[in-house]
Amino acid sequence: MSFADRITRYPIAVDQVRAADVAGRFSALSQPVIDLIFAVAGSSPYLASLLEKEADWLPEALEHDDVVARETADFQELDGEELGIALRRAKRRVALLSALADMGGVWSLEQVTGTLSDLADRAVDLALRVHVAHEIRRGKLPATQADTGGIFALAMGKGGAKELNYSSDIDLIVLFDETAYAPDDQHEARAALIRATRKMTATLSDVTAHGYVFRTDLRLRPDAAVTPVCISTAAALAYYEAEGRTWERAAFIKARAAAGDVVAGDRFLRELRPFVWRKHLDFAAIQDAHDMRLRIRDHKGLGGKLEIPGHNMKLGRGGIREIEFFTQTRQLIAGGRDSDLRQRDTVGGLNALAAKGWVPVDVATELIQHYREHRDIEHRIQMVNDAQTHTLPKDSQGLTTIAAMMGQDDVAAFSDRLKNRLERVHDLTESFFAPSEAADAPVVPAEMQEVIDRWQNYPALRSTRARQIFKRVEPELLSRLAHTGHPQDALARFDGFLAGLPAGVQLFSLFEANPQLIELIADICGTAPALASYLSQHSSVLDAVLGGSFFAPWPGAVGLRESLSQNLQRALTAPDGGYETALDTARRWSHEWQFRIGVHHLRGLIDADEAAVQYADLADASIAAMFPITASEFAERHGPPPGRGAVVLGMGSLGARNLNAASDLDLIVIYDAAGEESSDGKRPLATRAYYSRLTQAMITAISAPTAEGRLYEVDMRLRPSGRQGPVATSIQSFENYQLTEAWTWEHLALTRARVVAEVGADGQALARHIEALRLEILQSRGRDPRVIPDLDDMRERIFVAKPTDGTWEAKVGPGRLQDIELLAQSFALRAGDPARGVLAQLRAGKRAALIDGPIADDLSSTWRFLWRLQCSGRLLTAKPLNMEELGAGGQEFLLRETGQTSLDALHQKLDERVGLAADEIAVLIEAGRKEAEGQSGHLNGD
Repeated sequence: MSFADRITRYPIAVDQVRAADVAGRFSALSQPVIDLIFAVAGSSPYLASLLEKEADWLPEALEHDDVVARETADFQELDGEELGIALRRAKRRVALLSALADMGGVWSLEQVTGTLSDLADRAVDLALRVHVAHEIRRGKLPATQADTGGIFALAMGKGGAKELNYSSDIDLIVLFDETAYAPDDQHEARAALIRATRKMTATLSDVTAHGYVFRTDLRLRPDAAVTPVCISTAAALAYYEAEGRTWERAAFIKARAAAGDVVAGDRFLRELRPFVWRKHLDFAAIQDAHDMRLRIRDHKGLGGKLEIPGHNMKLGRGGIREIEFFTQTRQLIAGGRDSDLRQRDTVGGLNALAAKGWVPVDVATELIQHYREHRDIEHRIQMVNDAQTHTLPKDSQGLTTIAAMMGQDDVAAFSDRLKNRLERVHDLTESFFAPSEAADAPVVPAEMQEVIDRWQNYPALRSTRARQIFKRVEPELLSRLAHTGHPQDALARFDGFLAGLPAGVQLFSLFEANPQLIELIADICGTAPALASYLSQHSSVLDAVLGGSFFAPWPGAVGLRESLSQNLQRALTAPDGGYETALDTARRWSHEWQFRIGVHHLRGLIDADEAAVQYADLADASIAAMFPITASEFAERHGPPPGRGAVVLGMGSLGARNLNAASDLDLIVIYDAAGEESSDGKRPLATRAYYSRLTQAMITAISAPTAEGRLYEVDMRLRPSGRQGPVATSIQSFENYQLTEAWTWEHLALTRARVVAEVGADGQALARHIEALRLEILQSRGRDPRVIPDLDDMRERIFVAKPTDGTWEAKVGPGRLQDIELLAQSFALRAGDPARGVLAQLRAGKRAALIDGPIADDLSSTWRFLWRLQCSGRLLTAKPLNMEELGAGGQEFLLRETGQTSLDALHQKLDERVGLAADEIAVLIEAGRKEAEGQSGHLNGD
């Protein structure tokens, strides 16, 4: 379509005489274009002058949108003086065509601002290159292979986002890559590149007989008051790491390597990402942004009543900056966790925030509409006389002109509509920033006040800022704690939580911005001391509550593994990432899911049975995603896994998919070298050493504490040879050991073994092989008459070594969880059945006529009851259950989970169930012993 065909709107000519005079020069053009030129010339003296100067150039230019490329072609051949003249002509022409396309609705806002930004990029790049080349010709710049001498310009602000307004200045940070020069040459290079930067600025900014290109502002650079106009990347990184402020982080959301050595510029921005994008939700940025807005208002005197005459469309109430701050601050909050939010442009940022649930879709849509119209008005203000201003005229004639440029002939209606929009923007954005006034703290008993009084001495409240924020959230927090069922218990738990925090600004800001978290922390402190303690060590897990999926359906082991694998790959491939970053990533990810399971269980969204499976899913996903990452890291030095590869067997509760909040992981690693004697890598290893060291690396990856804690405690004692010998076992050794040397307890353990991860060329086939081998071993060794006598002996040793620990013990002792589980394992072994879970193994015993149906049902019921007590108790405390220490909130949780009405009823049921189970197991064991003795006698008689 031609330019004329795309015209959708016309301004209104205010000066009809000037309009007719200018339009008369273009009589050869089509009527829609003439009408547009008439209207534009009649509303803007500046554009009228450009139309007169470029009357010969414009007709052909209207047929091409690529005005920047066409008007700056071959400029790289010009010297500095020639370039300055040529760029001013190009600026004039780009300004004219952009204005016509903008006011006629031919181009979108993005096309208009993008074209102006492209011209700025091209102009800065050309100016840098011509002046760096001049320094080289003078012999002042040491030799280097770097593009443009390693110097680059970062486009900041609207230029970085390709959002330059019509008469915008350009904000740049100019840096150079000091590594492009030998250490002895860096001082000389710095001096030459500073000169080139100054000359570049003059080329663009100086007003000459030909005009100017762009007013250039270099004051966003680090510590601009004392640093030169061009500094090294090392100096810049050191500054941001030590002294960078929130406003500088916000500025770098839009930063873009725009000119010079763009490769070096992109590398610098990658290295700066940890400064800009924090790994945890950063609600403290809200207060920083609010303070900055207030300072701008005070400095500019913009805090008064909103009036349209003289209103600043950029910085005033409801203006462009409020929308930008709203968007950028929310990006800073969550962009460290979600790279999709790191959009440079405002519209893109709002759309991304809406897509991820950080801003309601209707709010984002409305703000985008207001932003576009604000920018249109801003452009019209600047188009009148090419002035870098954002302020509406104070006089009625000036306002009439702006309204006319917007195609509106009723200035009063224009003003009323604009005022309503400005107020609406202010309403939508202000509540996000302005901290609410602190409510009055509730009156508390003297003994509780004593606890509160010592909070000011805790590390989390050592800074003035932390105390200020906490003062605002403290009344709501105390009120929530007071309204729990047991306020003193809740306060004591919160006191322990607060005492364990190393710092408080981020967390208190999180509470202030998200009051629902205060309710959650009060709930946890009133009920689950262990979960409160976990929170004090891993307070960042509260981020997950706000991520949008905290209460979504459980994703299952496959969904979890995909999620973690994606997170690990991002951590490994990020410019500032690597293997250690991946380990931290896995820990943060796992802690958030652990916390989610605990909260869902605490609040009754899932029960103990569901929690057991979810904890197991999480462990499965963690091992399955981490083992290949560790193997890949190991393979870089020692080559890929030789032979078929290796598998990780989950044993015990992990194999049975029945974990609780405090479970460690019992693992065995089995490998198949398939005849290969060593690995094939830079530092080859014999296969036994290879898999032993790989296993050690995996254990370290899972259990070693990092800055983010640890994933799991790992126990490898169920492997052949127990604590002795290699940590990885070949499949041949494993098979031989199980069939000829293993004790009955090891065969019992094998009933719960399950492959949870594999690596290597044929890892999945190896996993199937090992499962078939497991069944073969069970079916072969389960017929041994020693199974029940050995089981009885083992039970006796356990009862002596680990006596029942307290009144409320659910796990260890006759008739308790471990006792029922060992019996169930014996059924799976004797029946040669693949079942791993306790209840499935009891059913297997019933099918094989090893246990009567009613007794199997009794034991199943007892196990479920004991598991609910055990799983729930481990969420509350890592110590043996002490109901007095646990507090009333924890007691109520246990009663709810076990279906009892009182502690007396719970105690009575516990005694009854355990006693009955112990008796039933004793009868079964005795019957098994007699049967074994009969089999032994029969064999001896033969």
